[in-house]
Amino acid sequence: MSRLSSAAKFPLFILMLNLFIALLGQGMVIPILPDYLKQFDAGGTVAGYLVAAFGAAQFLFSPIGGQLSDKLGRKKMIMSGLFLTVLSDYMFAVSTTLPSLYVARFIGGMGLGLMVPSVMAYVADMTTMETRAKGMGYLSASMNLGMVLGPGLGGIISEFGIRVPYFFAAGLGLLATVLTLFLPETRTRELLHLKNKVIERKSFSRQIVSSFQTPYFHYLILIFVITFGLINYETVYALFVKQKYGYTASQISIIITLGAIVGIIVQVWLLDQMIKYVGEIKLIRISLVMTSVTLLLMLFQVNLVYLLVVSTLFFAFNAFIRPTVSTLIANAAEDRQGYASGLNTTYTSLGSIIGPILAGILFDYHIHLPYIFGAVILLAAVGLTFQQQQKLKRSVTR
Repeated sequence: MSRLSSAAKFPLFILMLNLFIALLGQGMVIPILPDYLKQFDAGGTVAGYLVAAFGAAQFLFSPIGGQLSDKLGRKKMIMSGLFLTVLSDYMFAVSTTLPSLYVARFIGGMGLGLMVPSVMAYVADMTTMETRAKGMGYLSASMNLGMVLGPGLGGIISEFGIRVPYFFAAGLGLLATVLTLFLPETRTRELLHLKNKVIERKSFSRQIVSSFQTPYFHYLILIFVITFGLINYETVYALFVKQKYGYTASQISIIITLGAIVGIIVQVWLLDQMIKYVGEIKLIRISLVMTSVTLLLMLFQVNLVYLLVVSTLFFAFNAFIRPTVSTLIANAAEDRQGYASGLNTTYTSLGSIIGPILAGILFDYHIHLPYIFGAVILLAAVGLTFQQQQKLKRSVTR
């Protein structure tokens, strides 16, 4: 498979750094949120609403961000999104009332909603059909790395003060915004002018409805399903392992961190080769089956080594799916890369909102139910790949 061109490497590095910093900042604030909320006499319920506010904003603004990046350019939307995350972190650091915390988190969700689809569209612009999966894999790896390192770094920095991690996250975001100034725009004035003549501005609801008619709709559903599966897995994982095995928080964090690191390795070094050998569709099918199997294997209690192996396999095969599906969406989007990337992020956000709620409800009924349900959903999603493949074949023969 072809290598990324020299001209694409510098912009890709900046984009990876942007996503890494954005997700690092988000991850840093997670472990200190319970203690931070004690200053407001608030607890778990408020923390849940704050997470929902962030996810809801990202869900609402992702299709808007993707469409605006087609209309105004990728660089402007990336910088706008980064600036909003900086504003969000700073507001959270200086807030003294709960309503201001909600506003801050909503603004942060807006920021990622504008930035992430624009970043994905930028990569689609500067890569070829042969190198696109590699570019998407690098983006996913940089996001995962930020999420892995964030909580640990946030815990260390909080020793200097409970609000310090939020100021630090704002500073990192500001640095990323400055670095983006050196990013070349992939949407030239001529291209923007030409496309704006045919791009119709749609409301949020119309964008969602129109996504049903896109040639990549089944892949958008796949994005939702795999996000749902991963969030379903992560939301109750600590509770599940604690109840079933009696492990400590440090042991649980080691398991999750190891799995996430394996996922990063898969996306950076193995994804490109696997697509080369088996193809995108077959790799997605294999990965969906294997993630389903690993979820069911979670139900058997053996020992720490067994749990490590099963969890690592889940993260590894899950890491294959997202960038591969994102590549297929980008390939089918033609000139509407921003619009398609916005829908991609929207369906991801939708999975992030519904997944935790359903996982928590099922867990309260029985600790095995979230994993059984997740396995069934992921296995059923294999059928979507056959439907989409048949649809594409029909379109080619016409």
